[in-house]
Amino acid sequence: MLIGVVSDTHLPNERRTLWNEVRTAFKGVDLILHAGDIVHPMVLDWLEEIAPVLAAEGNNDFDWSDHRVAPIQIVDAAGWRIAMIHDMEPEDRPIDYLVKRYLNDDPAQVIVTGHTHFERLDQRDGVIQINPGSPTFPHLQSTRLGTVGLLDLMPGRLEARIVRLGDTQDRPNPGIEDYRVIG
Repeated sequence: MLIGVVSDTHLPNERRTLWNEVRTAFKGVDLILHAGDIVHPMVLDWLEEIAPVLAAEGNNDFDWSDHRVAPIQIVDAAGWRIAMIHDMEPEDRPIDYLVKRYLNDDPAQVIVTGHTHFERLDQRDGVIQINPGSPTFPHLQSTRLGTVGLLDLMPGRLEARIVRLGDTQDRPNPGIEDYRVIG
């Protein structure tokens, strides 16, 4: 199962839709997880043209409701348990603390977060943490191409990647080059 991971789209802002590079990065995904700060449900509609979408409610997602959005999303796929919540900042605290504090002590093998606009991918204490950064507002800079994530799940094997979407003219992408963790 291939899952696209995105966060902090913050639309509508300077852009009215996501970059086409997001569609390219998510080609062939079976599910898209949006880790919050969607701002407008049209983003979820746009993503749903690619694949089904589940989203975590972000601190900028208010005054509207959507059946695809919940404060915490738990997904069981290909033998992997994925938990998604918008904000666990700072994300480098001990995994046990994060699970107890933010996930109601309900452990997962993969934790998806957003909020920071900085991409993060690591494996600690048997848990893969992925924050895809932001595809539209990376590193809290001006609107430009940023990053998304991919989870390739198979029974007993997982590959997580951060994908750099490219550069916007006169606004370089501050995201690091593509990188991956295999679990």
